[in-house]
Amino acid sequence: MKKTIIFLTCAITAVSLFSGCNSAPETSSITLSDPEYYQKFKDQDMSINVYNWGEYIADGSEDGIIDVNAEFEAATGIKVNYTTYATNEELYAKMKGGGADYDIIIPSDYMIARMIKEDMLMPLDYDLIPNSKYVMDTFQNPIYDENNAHSVPYTWGTVGIIYNKNLVDETNIDWDILWDEKYADQILMFDNPRDAFAIAEIILGYSLNTEDPDELRAAAEKLKEQKSLVQAYVMDEIFDKMGAEEAALAPYYAGDAVTLMADYDFLGFAVPESGTNRFVDAMCIPKTSQKAEAAHMYINFLMEPEVALANCEYIGYSTPHTAVYEQLDDEVKNDGFSYPSDEYLEEKTTLFVNLSDEANQLMQDLWTEMKSSN
Repeated sequence: MKKTIIFLTCAITAVSLFSGCNSAPETSSITLSDPEYYQKFKDQDMSINVYNWGEYIADGSEDGIIDVNAEFEAATGIKVNYTTYATNEELYAKMKGGGADYDIIIPSDYMIARMIKEDMLMPLDYDLIPNSKYVMDTFQNPIYDENNAHSVPYTWGTVGIIYNKNLVDETNIDWDILWDEKYADQILMFDNPRDAFAIAEIILGYSLNTEDPDELRAAAEKLKEQKSLVQAYVMDEIFDKMGAEEAALAPYYAGDAVTLMADYDFLGFAVPESGTNRFVDAMCIPKTSQKAEAAHMYINFLMEPEVALANCEYIGYSTPHTAVYEQLDDEVKNDGFSYPSDEYLEEKTTLFVNLSDEANQLMQDLWTEMKSSN
């Protein structure tokens, strides 16, 4: 979600990005399940606005990797204006603040539930998303979106600890290592409250979805205890820092760990035995979209097997797509963190749910207080 590739050559600006690094081909090279489906808006000079996590889509910046947005433009004639965000909270604030004109967003599970509660998402028309047939049974009718009424899963994963094998010699790495004074000023920490609080809550034995004010305050105190050891609170900056060996430890998402380990053999990844967050990121259409049919078409395109496979291979995250999973190497399926065992997922992982307004506000206030404390 969450991925910033160090060798990225495209300039990312605060304004809309056009497709990716490459100009759109005249005709799509993708093998489409129903090419005729994508012709409706071919000559209508239409565009859609897509808001996604940073570098969370195959963009053609590497040899052999397709540019998904350029391929969509070639297949449909619809221009893609593409911008990115770093956290669910940034996405929510942008949407809630008004003036956001997006047709596709890809929030995480708990944020989807919050947006449904606040009537921010459009119910989906599955007649316009025939490729939804590829969604695994495991991802049907999730707790954050009953009957998948507002979302189609894009990727999923777990949270663990990226570590520098040259600097960390422990063999059983768990969350408490992020409080080890041995690694003072070599620890990076999430720069968002939900992920950071979750780690403290696991250590303290609380639910990752606790709304108990005393438990939230205790988690904040635990994070305060850690603060003097933390080099920096980061999100995408983790790639530069860990790649340059500027830090020893960093909690982050398994998909990004896969990408980093492919580039740097001195990095490893640990999925803590004490438990972790399991997340799902899913494609949604904001209720304010004026181009709903084209937005459905974009979701369907991302579910084309060839497109979904390209995204999975490029961004490193786990797939909820049946046809893509069948094509993965056994080495990937059995690496222990891209696809943890069913037993681990059942017993040791927890999906975030949307907290009450009061709990969300308290967590945010405690986070702000912790970050600003001496």
